[in-house]
Amino acid sequence: MPLEDAKSDIDAAFMRPDLRGYSFENAFAGATSFLRRRYSKDLNGVDLAITGVPFDQAVTHRAGTRFGPRAIREASSLMPFDPPHGWPTHPLEDMAIVDYGDLAFDYAKTADFPARLTHHIAGILAAGAGVITLGGDHYITLPILRAFAAKFGPLSVIHFDAHSDLWPDDDMSRIDHGTMMYKAVKAGYVDPTTSVQIGIRTTTEDYLGFNVITARELHERGHIWATARTREIVGARPTYLTFDIDALDPAYAPGTGTPVWGGLHSWQASAMLRDLAGINLVGGDVVEVSPPYDTTGATAIAGAHVAYELMCLYHWAKVRG
Repeated sequence: MPLEDAKSDIDAAFMRPDLRGYSFENAFAGATSFLRRRYSKDLNGVDLAITGVPFDQAVTHRAGTRFGPRAIREASSLMPFDPPHGWPTHPLEDMAIVDYGDLAFDYAKTADFPARLTHHIAGILAAGAGVITLGGDHYITLPILRAFAAKFGPLSVIHFDAHSDLWPDDDMSRIDHGTMMYKAVKAGYVDPTTSVQIGIRTTTEDYLGFNVITARELHERGHIWATARTREIVGARPTYLTFDIDALDPAYAPGTGTPVWGGLHSWQASAMLRDLAGINLVGGDVVEVSPPYDTTGATAIAGAHVAYELMCLYHWAKVRG
């Protein structure tokens, strides 16, 4: 139901009468829920929950991603008025979607954080809803993958990033955004042979069996080839997509903790995400948006677009599944 009637005096983030449909409120006003979805902890009848994890205690350099979920939500207020461009699917109309809010945790008890996040995600999955997560630094993907693997078994992963996050670290109690994928493989949450890393442009000695498409290879061989190769690798397996915003070149996403030049152009990422339609996406996240390092807001805008594309991929998987 259109919400353009000003006399109704409602804020869709709190009082949306239906969990489906587009929003027509002022983009510059109201609560900053993702895509103007209703904030709710009630998952009854919900198809997809968007949740934020404002955690950045695992970074190796610049903190600030604790502000990422809020910035991504604010940026998304520009987007809930029209169907997603280029998609034959309309997730906002066809799925019941809520903004589940942020994970609550004690920032001073970092050791308790991983189990708390796994429990948070597992609870959403147990209710029968899918989940897209707004980060937060990239460590958060490890506890999330633990919850997904408990439900789906070892996952195929599509990992957009400048870094492999595969640096050796056999101390599972360490909380580090540069070693989380290494631990995910060692713990059996991820099958690296059916997974792919895209945009890599930093040195890694051992990729632990991951298929790798470097940023230079993508630039030289093209996004169409890279997408086809990715689809071939993951096939029809349950797939989780994690998008570190530093996969994009700093020209497009300067607001991140460890920027590396030579990255993906925003149009390349957009085209690849769109052309991955049909993969068996079971969940995903966008991480490492650090608003303090981008006064323009461009990085958060990119993060919001990535999250919307993940919603479309998830919906298309359900429609075609």
